[in-house]
Amino acid sequence: MSYQPQVVRRAEAHGEAVSQSNALEWWARAGLAARGVIYALVGLLALELALGEGGETTSQQGALKEIAQQPFGKVLLIATAIGLAGYATWRLIRAAIGHGKESGDDDAIERIGGVVSGIGYGLLCVAAIDILIGSSSSGGGTSQTTGGILSWPGGQWIVGIAGAATIGEGLHQGYKGIAKKFLEKSKTEEMSPRVKRAFTKLGIFGHLARMVVFSMIGYFLVKAAIDYNPDAAVTLDGALSKLAHASFGPLALGVVAAGLIGFGLYSLADARYRRV
Repeated sequence: MSYQPQVVRRAEAHGEAVSQSNALEWWARAGLAARGVIYALVGLLALELALGEGGETTSQQGALKEIAQQPFGKVLLIATAIGLAGYATWRLIRAAIGHGKESGDDDAIERIGGVVSGIGYGLLCVAAIDILIGSSSSGGGTSQTTGGILSWPGGQWIVGIAGAATIGEGLHQGYKGIAKKFLEKSKTEEMSPRVKRAFTKLGIFGHLARMVVFSMIGYFLVKAAIDYNPDAAVTLDGALSKLAHASFGPLALGVVAAGLIGFGLYSLADARYRRV
């Protein structure tokens, strides 16, 4: 009976050592920078479309392909893949341990969010690797995935709940922006007044843009579940495209695109100032 507690204590001690390591901090900051590059690129492409300059809406995977097409694209994509792997690793380890090197304990919602985020960015890392080795395909995307899930027993409920959860995350992003909750995880004491003002504005604007996009994706997932129509489901690029074709579409798309660029810039600054 004494063996199990000893194993648990050893596991906890090992987890604590990992949470305090400089290597994990490096992974986290590299990942935040990679996230910033991807969001900024998605926003820039959408902004070009809103301005009528031949841009296009794209998802995070599309942004990875865009990176690969740039000069020294393979090197840039390798660096991005390493950063994504770091971000996913940090989020999953943090979710398991429940706290970081420089910040307090996470609550249950934050830990669940860490698992979801870690898995999502881990899949993005896999997509980057697929592009690097040339095995990426256009695939069926979200509609194909949603269609498969809808055919499961209880599939409509699963897709509907996923959509509601995505809307909930969108509203949470908006709350974090309006209430400036993101500042609680930042080393604001190391910022000059000027840097703090800029950091805060980028954070508010970026989180509100994510609120719009996440809420739209969630809405179309719920609609797909209610209508039993997988073609109604969209990803990030689909949500931006829907926005572009709505009333006042170019203006609305331009504002959201600028917000995504802002979130990208905020993430790059967060790579420097985040309490990890």
